[in-house]
Amino acid sequence: MPISDAIRIRAYAKVNLSLEVIGRRDDGYHEIVTIMQTVSLADTLTIRQADALTVECDAPGLDGDSNLAWRAAATLAERAGIPPRAQISIAKRIPTAAGLGGGSADAAAALRGLNQLWGLDWPIEELAAIAAGLGSDVPFLLNGGTALATGRGDRITPLPASPDYELLLIAAAADMTIPNKTPTLYGALTPADFSDGQHTRRLFQSDTLAAGALTTRCCRNAFSRAAQEIFSGLAGVWNRTAAVTAHPPVLSGAGPGIFCAPSQQGERNAAAHALRDTGATAYLVRTINPANPDADAWRPTRSD
Repeated sequence: MPISDAIRIRAYAKVNLSLEVIGRRDDGYHEIVTIMQTVSLADTLTIRQADALTVECDAPGLDGDSNLAWRAAATLAERAGIPPRAQISIAKRIPTAAGLGGGSADAAAALRGLNQLWGLDWPIEELAAIAAGLGSDVPFLLNGGTALATGRGDRITPLPASPDYELLLIAAAADMTIPNKTPTLYGALTPADFSDGQHTRRLFQSDTLAAGALTTRCCRNAFSRAAQEIFSGLAGVWNRTAAVTAHPPVLSGAGPGIFCAPSQQGERNAAAHALRDTGATAYLVRTINPANPDADAWRPTRSD
């Protein structure tokens, strides 16, 4: 039996602190090595009992079965052998198609929230098996924090939580998005963009992360060249941001979102001013980990 009538849960964005592509695999995917980190920018899901499955979102075009949270809910119900009865409402704050994992975060939050709403009480390992079929970022976003992802991004190894720090996050204008973004970016890579993954591995093997010594001067992203060529206007946003920050921008995921770390409010204000006519949005966010004192933010809570 369900154990509560409504659940509210946050879905946190992620950045790829470093992302290397090793090469194309026999199954058509690419082998990658990346370190992912959740940050405080978040969507909020409110999940209620209902007679049927519905997904509502305050961002245009993300209602219904076009939302990955719908697929998460339908798949969880099918595996549990129960009707998919829930109303999922999403307050969208993570920019879409920006390389920040917004859709994947919503799917992961839906799995965690529905696991409680429907009284399933499944362990995280069972939810992770479903998450892996929804997208490569979804298993990581079930728990968040800091993690190494390998394979096609679906093999997750949690890393020790680094001390909290603030970073500047730049979300490009909505009209910078392109169809089939991820396949397009992978298709634009050349052998010169591939590497062996050792740069990313050294970031945690050297204790740079755990010591709180990370700056974006330490980071890299295999898509940087291709993204600046493919996303119209990204190079200009990149250069304007670099001109007012102490640490250089780095692409997150396949872009076009970029970030600088560590940062502070003065840099956010300077970046917002420099980008005022580009349509880009500057956020000051902080890293967030389940092990931190505010870890309750990760848990579904009763919403009356």
